[in-house]
Amino acid sequence: MENPDFSDFTIAVVGLGLIGGSYAMALKRLNPHEICGIDMDEETVEKALRAGVIDRGCGNPEGILKDADLVVIALYPEEAVKFIKSNIGSFKKDVVITDTCGIKTGVIEEVHSFLPGDMDFIGGHPMAGKETKGLQSADSDLFRDANYIITPVERNREKNVELICKVVKAIGCKNVVSITPEEHDRIISFTSQLPHVIAVSLINSGNAGGDIALFTGGSFKDVTRVAAINSILWSQLFTLNSDNLIDEIERFEENIKTIKKAIRTEDKNALEDIFNCAALNKRKMMVLNERA
Repeated sequence: MENPDFSDFTIAVVGLGLIGGSYAMALKRLNPHEICGIDMDEETVEKALRAGVIDRGCGNPEGILKDADLVVIALYPEEAVKFIKSNIGSFKKDVVITDTCGIKTGVIEEVHSFLPGDMDFIGGHPMAGKETKGLQSADSDLFRDANYIITPVERNREKNVELICKVVKAIGCKNVVSITPEEHDRIISFTSQLPHVIAVSLINSGNAGGDIALFTGGSFKDVTRVAAINSILWSQLFTLNSDNLIDEIERFEENIKTIKKAIRTEDKNALEDIFNCAALNKRKMMVLNERA
């Protein structure tokens, strides 16, 4: 697919960490008029400039925001809202703003409570990442073949929603899914947040004694891969989506209890049924992923 023409666009990326840095790198390949970076860490901005990730950068956003046609905010949820609110007078009229937060409802409702009518904020969530963070981990191919979720609401202008879709496809995303913020948060509590809860719980439950690292294989490594968690980010994501996440935790607890009961009663038939059901559900998921 031929990339759309962004030659007249000045694009600003706020937060030059893993996601923001990768976004800036991928956007650079689209040959926009200018890629600008905003980060409170001056050293990060300097590194991004030296590496050619951005054309212009600073920690003070005012000079950049007044020129930016599109602003991508790659900050933690609470910080993203604070950034927009504290700089609301610096944005260009008719600017399109999007974010990369892993929680949508609270962020979108809060931003729209103070956003002027001539500005458009469209929620976005790239389903891509790494266990490491920072600009040093950024990768221009991070979004290649990734899924991307956008959460437009009634006040968003259709042309701006289409713009975000074009941008994320142009940086390499394979599928762009459009759903409501509420549906996003409900689904993501299961597909993203619950796995992190399980990984953290498993790592913190180790009581075998001695060096259990010598007794771990692929299954343990797979299940605990995301346990090296960013505590500040995920504390925000969990608490901002608490109702949905608690529902999923309680559903998971019921499944664990069912398995526990079957083991305790030595009910092999029940265990086989549970395992066969899981295998079937996994195969269905794999088929859907292959079709996507």
